[in-house]
Amino acid sequence: MAESTRRRGALKALLPALALALLPTAARADWKPTHPINLIVPWAAGGSTDQVTRVVAAELEKSLGQTIVIVNQPGGSGAIGTQSALDAPKDGYTWTAGAAQDLGAYETMGQVKTRITDWNLFLSVANVGVLSVNPDSPYKTAKDLIDAMKAKPGKISVATAGVTSSGHTAMELIAKAAGVEYRHVSYDGGNPAVVATVAGETEATTQLGVEEVDMIRGKRLRALATISDKPLAVDGYGTIPALSDTLPGFKAPANYFGIFIPKGVPDEVIETLDKLWTEKISDSEALKKYAESRAALFAPVAGGAAQKAAFPAVQANAWLLFNGGKAKVSPETVGIPAP
Repeated sequence: MAESTRRRGALKALLPALALALLPTAARADWKPTHPINLIVPWAAGGSTDQVTRVVAAELEKSLGQTIVIVNQPGGSGAIGTQSALDAPKDGYTWTAGAAQDLGAYETMGQVKTRITDWNLFLSVANVGVLSVNPDSPYKTAKDLIDAMKAKPGKISVATAGVTSSGHTAMELIAKAAGVEYRHVSYDGGNPAVVATVAGETEATTQLGVEEVDMIRGKRLRALATISDKPLAVDGYGTIPALSDTLPGFKAPANYFGIFIPKGVPDEVIETLDKLWTEKISDSEALKKYAESRAALFAPVAGGAAQKAAFPAVQANAWLLFNGGKAKVSPETVGIPAP
């Protein structure tokens, strides 16, 4: 009798846990942070990551009921801020952000021992790079600039946010496709790289459209081509032709940006963010407006779908760096097969 009573007592104690386990994820996604969340932007203020991260953070604050503090920590082409997020306690209160392709490059570059699969991805937009020049330059078309690079190998200066950045990857793709050499000038973020070209410190930039769009509209940059096989319509400006018009067959994978949370944090944190991405971010008017006004593609996605969407750019970036002699470790050895 005593044994039967003990068994009934043990079963009764287990019922709440069993019931919780059987609940759909959405029903368990009820994390309510008790203090501000630190969101590390590993690039300078004003760049593509900083811009979209602030829009998404403001949307998340409405549902989480807590402040999200944006911490700009540039350096090492995003590696320093990313490392800080990895080193922080895995309590769900420290996130980072950026281009998903960067997470696949850090280990091959010998910077941060991490892979894209070490992170929970919450993607918001896909960005397209734009090849632009200072309007006082003699280059009127992408062909003009490429021809000049061929005539003067390693002389034409191109501003980017640093090795592994979106702008650098884009210029490396151009160099490979066109068979040219250029002089790389690195800055701490996309915005400083764009400003440098506007100021005449460099002749060209290959940063993202979201970082260049104001200067393009204001005729302080001359847009020559999208670094893509598709043209880009820009509100208040017109259409930028595709680089594939100049370099037939040229392609570049979609470059997804978002918020990244290291694996190992409490499940309820990720479940809550998954739910918010499905119910709020995927229908966010603020994010849609940002994408439309900044020449970006509205593309919210999370979980396994986000990993799948981001991987082509991760793969292309990692192998481009390795084949170009800039990466120390073969992508093959860190789980990135050759494309």
